[in-house]
Amino acid sequence: MLKSYKELREIDVKPYCEERDGMLYLNWAKCIALLHENGAETVYWIPIPDEKTGNSLRMTENAFTDKSGNVNRCYETRIKVFIDDKEYEMQSPVMNGVNPVKDNSMSQQRVWNSMCRSFVKCVAIHTGLGFDLWLKEEMKPFSNAIPEKEADATEAHIKTLKAAGSKLAINMDLWLEQNNRTWETLTANEAGAMLNALKSKYGDLVDEITTDRKTS
Repeated sequence: MLKSYKELREIDVKPYCEERDGMLYLNWAKCIALLHENGAETVYWIPIPDEKTGNSLRMTENAFTDKSGNVNRCYETRIKVFIDDKEYEMQSPVMNGVNPVKDNSMSQQRVWNSMCRSFVKCVAIHTGLGFDLWLKEEMKPFSNAIPEKEADATEAHIKTLKAAGSKLAINMDLWLEQNNRTWETLTANEAGAMLNALKSKYGDLVDEITTDRKTS
């Protein structure tokens, strides 16, 4: 039998978390494992398709245009969570960090991330496991501001990434294509993430390229 809400909330999940955008996140698979380790027999979740489209991705019927002229909609996912004999539903926005994902950067990976995040949050709400991770995020001051458009990657970002691709024999155009991006739609945050990914794998070689560009 699954432990009580109080017992599960007292479990320190921080050692199993990873940090992104200054917040700690519990991986969905580790969340399932922890539930099993603490008495659950059956744990899984499934997408709830949109009734109109049959797709996992839900969207508002009304589009809006931001200050840059980009046309977008609000996107969400909905899942059903099964924990032994209990069933729960959770609907969440499709987000990129603290920013909503827009038409020009939507991808299957972001839809999947939204559902995974919904699962972990649903578990926290109904069982207590990992609940305190959400306190820091949810207890921020309210804001009525409309999220600003993500900053575009600068010319320096793009030149550095292209130089790294050339030096390391990496097809950067293919990398972008696989992530539904182009050099024109790449954001500054995404450029930084790409550069960090290269640094984590190639280390000093990427640092040399970055240094060379700054001194050239």
